[in-house]
Amino acid sequence: MTPTIDALALHWVGNQANDEQCITSNRLFALNPEMNQLLTDYFIGSFKSGERFNFSSDTGDVADNLIYKFVSNIFDNPGMLLDFSVDIAAQLYECSEHPQIKGGDFYVVRFTGCGVANQECDAIGLFKIENKDLFLTVEHDTDNKFDMSTLEGISLKKVDKGCLIFNYERQNGYYVMVVDNSNKSNAQYWVDDFLHLSRRQDAYFQTENMMQMCRGYLIDQLPQDFQVSRADQVDLLNKSMNYFAKTPKFDAETFQERVLAQPELTQRFNDYRTQYEKDRDICIGDNFDLNPDAVKKEKRAFKSVIK
Repeated sequence: MTPTIDALALHWVGNQANDEQCITSNRLFALNPEMNQLLTDYFIGSFKSGERFNFSSDTGDVADNLIYKFVSNIFDNPGMLLDFSVDIAAQLYECSEHPQIKGGDFYVVRFTGCGVANQECDAIGLFKIENKDLFLTVEHDTDNKFDMSTLEGISLKKVDKGCLIFNYERQNGYYVMVVDNSNKSNAQYWVDDFLHLSRRQDAYFQTENMMQMCRGYLIDQLPQDFQVSRADQVDLLNKSMNYFAKTPKFDAETFQERVLAQPELTQRFNDYRTQYEKDRDICIGDNFDLNPDAVKKEKRAFKSVIK
């Protein structure tokens, strides 16, 4: 399965608060094979995190999510990508009200040859490029005279905002990947206001939350529940971290036996977990596969605390 761009629409979405416009193109952007490969690598390679999402809606019916609706229309009618990309750009413009949101180039891309869960499927990518870099160009002629000039352009190192929607599990709000390199002043407008996404409660989600919950208990709550020395606290953090790092599957009973060991500590830990899940309206589960990417990410946090 080798992803490639099948069609690409390019628009420019400004900021309403700054009296900028939304400028939409009237035709698809033509790509030669070299540019197709370059942009495919650039867009697809921007997604590093193991977090996954689904479209959601305040009404509880995902069909009420406008971006979900427009993307579904593209999947069903690939030849109308340009028409629905204009609708998507208009919706992004409606969400661009914070005065510090930058205007930028907005790409709506249809990919073929993508894969999820060993199944080949199409995908729709939404990308917004807000920042331009300054490049130095050097030229010389046949007389060996050199000249330097500057050129403003897009760096192919990372996209500012991106979303990749796979045509997989439509009934559950699709399988969605996101990148958002926003500054803090307008963070989450891309994920919450425009896309309206919720975390997919998969192995990555379960692993991340279980490790964060364990770390939170051992750092914050354990000293309140028991008289414990720094050395004992560090020992429990190490045991907990090593369990996640060396065990392919999480099992609550095994974790309690190997790490917590004492019945009273296990009871307090479970009470903390119950409140943690209630506060976040989630259910982590007692048995699940541990996601290696999530373990690697959270292990860094454990090590930082231990140091």
